[in-house]
Amino acid sequence: MEEWLGELVTFFVQLLLVALVVMGAIALGSRGQKSEGREQLQIVDLGQRQRRLRARLVQAMSPKRRRGLWPFKRSSDETKAAGQGDDSRSTAWVLDFHGNLKASGVDRLAREVSLLIDTAREGDDVIVRIESPGGVVHAYGQAAAELDRLNAAGLNTTVCVDKVAASGGYLMACNAKRIIVAPFAVIGSIGVVAQVPNVHRLLKRHDIDVELFTAGRYKRTVTVLGENTDEGRDKLQQDLENIHERFKSYVAERRTHVDIEAVSTGEVWYGEEAVAKGLADEVATSEAYLAQVMSERRVFSVKLSSVPTLAQRLGFSSSAVVDKALDRVEERLDASRWEHR
Repeated sequence: MEEWLGELVTFFVQLLLVALVVMGAIALGSRGQKSEGREQLQIVDLGQRQRRLRARLVQAMSPKRRRGLWPFKRSSDETKAAGQGDDSRSTAWVLDFHGNLKASGVDRLAREVSLLIDTAREGDDVIVRIESPGGVVHAYGQAAAELDRLNAAGLNTTVCVDKVAASGGYLMACNAKRIIVAPFAVIGSIGVVAQVPNVHRLLKRHDIDVELFTAGRYKRTVTVLGENTDEGRDKLQQDLENIHERFKSYVAERRTHVDIEAVSTGEVWYGEEAVAKGLADEVATSEAYLAQVMSERRVFSVKLSSVPTLAQRLGFSSSAVVDKALDRVEERLDASRWEHR
């Protein structure tokens, strides 16, 4: 019995040592890969993919004796409709932006925009599918500016919103010459919000002092730990109003037919309501719109993505998991404003 227990303990000790070696190798490999910052470019011909899937579906519906033949026997009209070998047609380029509160995908979006500006030809369109509840001002300000570069380059831009483009998400969307929204897509929320918890009274009850030193009258207006003043609160409110005015001006310059005072209350609207308010131009899903575009021109989806490290592939990137969980909690709290309207 004692010999058996000894072997068992030895086995678990060896298993632990192997696990430590593997985790150390993963950590070293992750550092090396992170320093390289490798990326991969994914390009999908959406029209070709749709035709391939349709061929498979039609083949499945055909009698058994004809299966396997139909995809290879096309009439000249079908070939022409598919646009095979026709490089003269203009192209529609599709970008996707799924934004969190920090708009962490903005750097990738910037590089994708640069690629399209360098590659797209005259007459090409850019379709951006946006899904974002908004977030921090500076990050979404950059994201909006990146989309504005497409206009400066003379490219026709269309934004499709299937779920939500609110606050900073709408700040991005309003750069498009055309905004298409799904029937229940959440649009608007042209407003600014700041929420700061304060535990000063709790600390005071426990005789805990917090010393704050600043150089500059308004270096800190309200704080989490210290005692806030009316002057600090007024200054924060003034800052929020200033940002709100800039937000309104930005939208008004790009959606000139909108009654900006009527839509800048922080409210959100859905589908047809957003069109009636002038915040969007048409009600349709992105899939329906892309199907229409694919019948007229070539459509390519373009996406830059980071090559995952070994630790990320094996699920050991704990910091990324924690960050994603915190972002999700904050987004759920923010989205609760309209989900149960």
